[in-house]
Amino acid sequence: MIKKIQTIIKVLKLAERLKFELRHSYTSNGRQENVAEHTWRMALMAVLIEPLLKQKVDTARLLKMIIIHDLVEAEAKDVSALDVLRNPEIKILKIERERKAIENLRAALAETNGQEIYELFYEFENKETYEAKVANALDKLEVQLQHNDADISTWEEIEYDMCFMMSKHTEFDETIQLLKAVIEEEAELKMLAAGIDVELVKTRVRPK
Repeated sequence: MIKKIQTIIKVLKLAERLKFELRHSYTSNGRQENVAEHTWRMALMAVLIEPLLKQKVDTARLLKMIIIHDLVEAEAKDVSALDVLRNPEIKILKIERERKAIENLRAALAETNGQEIYELFYEFENKETYEAKVANALDKLEVQLQHNDADISTWEEIEYDMCFMMSKHTEFDETIQLLKAVIEEEAELKMLAAGIDVELVKTRVRPK
């Protein structure tokens, strides 16, 4: 038993890196967000939105998926979605690094729940279940919510477009789609207040 606990402590020490692994997003007080903060608010979003979902959800499974989905970044590092959009080849490298990281975690926790963590990681990645779809949608929505909280001077121009690119992740559920609409509207109002031509952005993202 003590050996198993020591192994868990080693993984927790690895996970501590997520407290200083910085993301592209900024907080409302002007500092860069870290991965652990993103994961925490995703989990809170799940707890708060769960009663409104149109389908019964396995909350424990959903929260486990959210907590471990970015755990690989303690080893593989965070890769910005902006960088992937600019250079799709980066995604191949990202997938390979994360594959190695999750396999290392599975091996490290082989005597406890390493296989479960491995399977939950790929369930999230592949959107195989309702819980995975909810987790994946909240991942995207929390990012936009954080951008809305930050000063718009921290936004890159490509992020104007990304405000209106979330539907493919949310349209599976009426409540999640409504959550997306509220967050998207907040982003639109923020851009309008900054003098950004939102209609031009929409035309660029949703060509007629």
